[in-house]
Amino acid sequence: MIGKGDDGVGEYNSLMPSYPHIEKYHADLERFIEFGGSDNEQSIRRAFAECLDSYCRDHRERLALVDELSAPLSNRPDGTVKDSLRMARGYWEAKDSHDDLDAEIQAKFNRGYPRDNIIFEDSQTAVLVQNGSEAMRVDMGRDGELHRLIRVFLDYELPEIQEFRQAQGQFKADLPTVLENLRATVAEAEAENPDYQEAAAAFLELCRKTIGPAVSPADVREMLLQHILTKDIFLRVFAEDQFHRENNVARQLDGLERTFFTGDVRRQAIDRLRAYYGVIGRAADEIADHAEKQQFLKVVYEDFYTAYNPAAADRLGVVYTPNEVVDFIIRGADHLLQKHFGKTLADDNVQILDPATGTGTFVTNLINYLPADHSIFRFGLSPSHDPAGMDLAIKLPSKLRYVGTVFQQRRVREFLGF
Repeated sequence: MIGKGDDGVGEYNSLMPSYPHIEKYHADLERFIEFGGSDNEQSIRRAFAECLDSYCRDHRERLALVDELSAPLSNRPDGTVKDSLRMARGYWEAKDSHDDLDAEIQAKFNRGYPRDNIIFEDSQTAVLVQNGSEAMRVDMGRDGELHRLIRVFLDYELPEIQEFRQAQGQFKADLPTVLENLRATVAEAEAENPDYQEAAAAFLELCRKTIGPAVSPADVREMLLQHILTKDIFLRVFAEDQFHRENNVARQLDGLERTFFTGDVRRQAIDRLRAYYGVIGRAADEIADHAEKQQFLKVVYEDFYTAYNPAAADRLGVVYTPNEVVDFIIRGADHLLQKHFGKTLADDNVQILDPATGTGTFVTNLINYLPADHSIFRFGLSPSHDPAGMDLAIKLPSKLRYVGTVFQQRRVREFLGF
């Protein structure tokens, strides 16, 4: 009921849907044109980029609009929407409103632009192309229609994403059975295989010397199981095996594995996981550089460990710290060290302890942060050190995954230029 003196407009407006990100986009667009003096693509495209990224942040999945790195510069969309696995979910290309939008779209496709899920926009019209065909075309001045186009764009799953999800679900379903069979195979080797017994004893002695005397045969068994199950993931992500063979921990575990886990035994034990390994490899092929691949592998490994040991993952909260947070903590620790003790993380007499190393994110980011002339010697290396014999004395708690040492050793190798 409308009260006296109330024309009902306020009540009506309160029932209308609002689109704050799009409203901000229009405000930013006007501001950029006013202050920049131009409405060309280069001057105004940031307005829609910020709008699209805001929708990404609100999405039910972790999405972000980022610059594309893997495509050649001449054939690179203005932005790529990616998920936490660094997998592309869609693309965005801005065009000039003074050009023929349809002609520009066709020209981009002729140059090899992706056709599976991409938005073309010129601040007046937005065109969504999915599976090679135009799915939507909207007037960008109509907030509701633009909102719907963006939602359809972000909710679309590329075929490779669907394949990954299916393989991921099957992996979680199959891993308990695979792990049960694998544990039985290892138990048989422990009881009846002299070569395994000798190699396991040697590896246990090495671990007790380099990690600590509390390392037990059960710890060695868990390291071996995780090595067997994750080695193919690591090799497919980085598409080479020389470094993995040179890593001391991986090399020792490989030797232990070869005493019993070869041929038909290996094939039958993990055959059910091959589809997942294949999907991991294809997804990794789309990732541009090592830093992104490390992030991809961390997320995959988090997923693996949750399936491998759900009780421990739930109890311990096996979730990896984002690189941005790690860098903030490192800078903060360095600042407080200087403020209260007059020292820096690079000083020789400052000891750095990471008691929960995991995949080594803090250590690898420290290598990037510390001055070059300090980082090398912090790991007991010199520029002339032979990378093939690299044996980092990193004291990992016995139950942590060996993947952390592989990450760290690889980063040191890159740092030294090997």
